[in-house]
Amino acid sequence: MRTTAQRINSTGANVAHDLTGRVFQRLIVDRKYLATFYTLPASAALLARLAVDKLEGIDWSDPAAIANLRIGDFACGTGALLSAVYEQTATRHEQSGGNPAALHTAMMEDVLYGCDVMPSAIHITSSTLSGREPNVGFGGSRLYNMPYGRQQDGTVAIGSLELLQSSSVMTLFNTSDPAMRTGSIGEETAASVAAEIQDESFDIVIMNPPFTRAGSDWEGIDREQDSIKQFRGLGTSLDTQMAMSRRLRDFAKDTCYHGYAGLGAAFAALAHRKLKRDGVLALVLPLTAAVGLSWDKFRQMLAENYADIEVLSIAANGKDMSFSSDTGMAECLVVARKLQEGEAPSDTAVFTSFNDRPKGFAHSAAIATEIAKNVTVRGIEDGPYGGTPLTVGEEQTGEMLTAPYDTEGEAWAAVRLSDSSLAQTAHALSESRLWLPSIADAQNLNVVPLKVVGRRGLYHRNIIASGPFTKSAHSPTATYPALWNHNARNEKRMICKPDSQLLVKQGMEHRVSDAWATASHSHLNLDFTFGSQPLAVAFTERESIGGRVWPNIIFDDARYDYAFTVWGNSTLGLLTHWWHSSRQQSSKASITVTSAETLPVLDLRTLTDDQLATAKHIFDDFRDRDLMPAYLADADPNRAHLDKRVICDLLGFDRDIYQAVRLLAAKWCAEPSVHGGKKRPKGTSVVI
Repeated sequence: MRTTAQRINSTGANVAHDLTGRVFQRLIVDRKYLATFYTLPASAALLARLAVDKLEGIDWSDPAAIANLRIGDFACGTGALLSAVYEQTATRHEQSGGNPAALHTAMMEDVLYGCDVMPSAIHITSSTLSGREPNVGFGGSRLYNMPYGRQQDGTVAIGSLELLQSSSVMTLFNTSDPAMRTGSIGEETAASVAAEIQDESFDIVIMNPPFTRAGSDWEGIDREQDSIKQFRGLGTSLDTQMAMSRRLRDFAKDTCYHGYAGLGAAFAALAHRKLKRDGVLALVLPLTAAVGLSWDKFRQMLAENYADIEVLSIAANGKDMSFSSDTGMAECLVVARKLQEGEAPSDTAVFTSFNDRPKGFAHSAAIATEIAKNVTVRGIEDGPYGGTPLTVGEEQTGEMLTAPYDTEGEAWAAVRLSDSSLAQTAHALSESRLWLPSIADAQNLNVVPLKVVGRRGLYHRNIIASGPFTKSAHSPTATYPALWNHNARNEKRMICKPDSQLLVKQGMEHRVSDAWATASHSHLNLDFTFGSQPLAVAFTERESIGGRVWPNIIFDDARYDYAFTVWGNSTLGLLTHWWHSSRQQSSKASITVTSAETLPVLDLRTLTDDQLATAKHIFDDFRDRDLMPAYLADADPNRAHLDKRVICDLLGFDRDIYQAVRLLAAKWCAEPSVHGGKKRPKGTSVVI
């Protein structure tokens, strides 16, 4: 081990922040619960560059002006983001004729603020930042180990989130203490200090906060783990976790926090509170921050209080769809400038989707430069012509697209796109216009939210957990059949058989009638894995209760079931399902029971009796036809035939529109968030 360490040391890798951060993150025992993910250096550099670019009125040649800046990361981990901002600040000063070393004392003593609940992380942050200019001394720092869990006086603390209710927190230690710098034990020998972090005092707040969320019963206990996941780290007991959860709910009241969104939303609320007017918010967040229903207050907060909003995401799959290391889920960067006093909010954001994540520092710098150059960016409402290409050298790195947003927190769906024309077509559809690639003019097509034409059934926990039933194996003579789980063998055709039966709990017989009244023929796929599942909508010939992934959709007119099923499984139905969903995982589109109510669907009320009869004929034609998994929709002859029947026979459009829909299918199947990197079977080709 000594020989290996010496060999590594000789390469200089031991002082590389990337190595230190990665190793540290891997060694965190409670990583699952603290949700600490290391921001990759290239990602950190890109986010820092975009954030510093938004600072206005700074004389970068003046050390005194730079010393007046306040830059904070309240979940700093090993300091990757603070280091990146330091680098951007020093570079601008040097480019303006200054000496970066002359900034070091002020940067350490006054400019950079870092907080974390892990002492070792603060040690690494301190070493990394101070090591930038090892020959320049400083008298103290603003790096704090925040109190977490049960304290000596019997109270509980929730780390940096204590700052939601206070501008001053007594920390466990501060790295400016001499014992902290020289003692062998560290936190046991260091003195506590009060961290003064005033509201509305920061020029930049940059963070990659923990993403941990409480789960389906976010105000209670994770019954499987007998714990509250958000606060399970660092050896806290269940009693302490419950007290911490209550404290967070009290502190985060009337903010953008929601338990389903998780701690990331709480840290976003903290960042907003600490930013001054005209300050810059820069966050690494899960992709659900852009599209998740539980993040609507976060998006509403930005819409009402920020301008120059930029949202960056990655279209790729696997590890390449995140800006952090080892998250296993898609992420986005959100950068915005807080409004000045009297400034009106904007109503349009810029969405940038990369083909792959930034490859290195030079690549990140080039990307940021190109983003800054693109003053005019094509809009989502401009038609299916794609976004503005983002090119680095001779390679197209991604696309940029502007899209409007409102103050109601509606989803920002224009994320994780490889081909922006799909977003433009989906957006037009949601506004009752069929505007397809290769077609010059938009056609009228009545589309409305699902709740306008139908209603959803019960949430699965209200059926078996707190409801009147228990779930059991399927029986062909079941009194109360249910379509509950995914089963590939059962989902090749639009007609699916129930896979479970519901048994009545003793003492709850009086509640059965109301629950069974929500049974129906139509079921919506909430967790749609395009790489293995063909159906967005399933039909059961017996009315059945819908379970966890197949909730009921209930119509007052029985004929609507047939029209909804054939529409939902056509290419246009697949597109709107994908557009309305979270694309946080490879090839998987998730929709919550609540967000299903706003899914854009064909307005079934506008169909004539003849059209509804045609929909039934189409349904009967396909009852015995197998469909390929959705990611092969462009190569599936049965899906092509379904498109032709829906487009031409049901909706009355001509062959040119049908062929444009088939082109749309090919474009959609080429999206990484659809195919998930899964190879296509040999011999498959686009069917027109």
